[in-house]
Amino acid sequence: MLNAMPKIELIVNGRKSETRAQTLAGLLDEQELSDARVATALNGHFVPAAKRATTNIQAGDSVEIVSARQGG
Repeated sequence: MLNAMPKIELIVNGRKSETRAQTLAGLLDEQELSDARVATALNGHFVPAAKRATTNIQAGDSVEIVSARQGG
């Protein structure tokens, strides 16, 4: 059964978003950012890349996904 997981609502980079992902890594994959070099935070706490697959997300969570920019 495809998409058997119910959607949850959370905030991604300040905007309401819906996802079926259960982990931070799953959310990045869903957003097509799994191969991108980004920094992530969940509810204001930095989450290193090595911990994203085991970091669960829940309805109401706030996620920040930030990519490094060069220049100045």
